[in-house]
Amino acid sequence: MNVWPRTRGNWGWNTDVAGHARYTALLDACVLYPLAMADALMSLATTGLFAAKWTARIEAEWIRALEENRPDLRGRLGYRRDQMREAVPDWEVGERAWTLCARGLALPDPDDVHVLAAALAGHADCIVTANLKDFPSDVTAPLGIEVIHPDQFIVAQWDLDQLVAVAAFKRMRARWKKPQASADDFAAAMERGGLPATAQRLREAAELI
Repeated sequence: MNVWPRTRGNWGWNTDVAGHARYTALLDACVLYPLAMADALMSLATTGLFAAKWTARIEAEWIRALEENRPDLRGRLGYRRDQMREAVPDWEVGERAWTLCARGLALPDPDDVHVLAAALAGHADCIVTANLKDFPSDVTAPLGIEVIHPDQFIVAQWDLDQLVAVAAFKRMRARWKKPQASADDFAAAMERGGLPATAQRLREAAELI
């Protein structure tokens, strides 16, 4: 199943409240690259449950990774990028800001320093990433940054406000057309996309999704 909606026009994310939550999450490229995972995170972000942030560099990384894995999408991801920007108008942590914050930071992989720096510059409470080992707690905790796997993060948003989360996932499933995903197919796609705990929540709420 293609886990990204194939409809033309707006993805269907609610664009009225994105970015107005107090809790702010810096989204790493590795969680914006998988289609189902990115759609789930964006769907929740636009409800106002949390404020989503990323950088132009993070954006370029997920686009490059997706194009390398899916050559058929090369040159066709600008629409998805623009819709994400529209859904979260205050998405960007500027390069000048995170560059200043990067001074003196050190991580096992120097290429990850810009992610931590962006979290600091964007006043994020956490980094949502699948690469937890790349951000050791002895570095991030003293800076007041929590590092959370996307599955754990999504479940936390669900538990924070189940009604809002269920409505967000219901809208998300409705956008999945050609073919329309059943509730079971939808949950299975989340599980295949690296979100097993999220999939379990969806199965438990299948009648509402």
